Amino acid sequence: MAAVRGKDTKPELIIRKGLHARGFRYRLYDRALPGRPDLVLPKHHAIIFINGCFWHGHDCNLFRWPATREDFWHHKISSNKERDARNLRALQALGWRTAIVWECALKGKQKLPTDKVIDTLHVWLSSDDSNTEIRGAPE
Repeated sequence: MAAVRGKDTKPELIIRKGLHARGFRYRLYDRALPGRPDLVLPKHHAIIFINGCFWHGHDCNLFRWPATREDFWHHKISSNKERDARNLRALQALGWRTAIVWECALKGKQKLPTDKVIDTLHVWLSSDDSNTEIRGAPE
């Protein structure tokens, strides 16, 4: 568990590099905001979370319930999902636009081309849409 990175993960670095190359500037892990978002784009009043499918209990092929310590993992992942929902509501109440990029959009059998993920975020950031979610392609 100590080897699991909480920040600067490969999916985060892919998104950061792609957005920066397109001229978007952001802050990282703003502790003043609920949920300590991965990317904060103040100019666009937008927040981007890059979520791991396992840790956030995403319904995709990258998520499998562990076979050992089932009670612990059900409680842990359920708590993470509840906290995520609470943080999103708090951020939206503060007027922030939110995006969630799931790990399955960037890795695994269902991954999307990286350019498509960055294009989708670019279009969303340039729009007035309040929320978006990017997940892997359905099989």
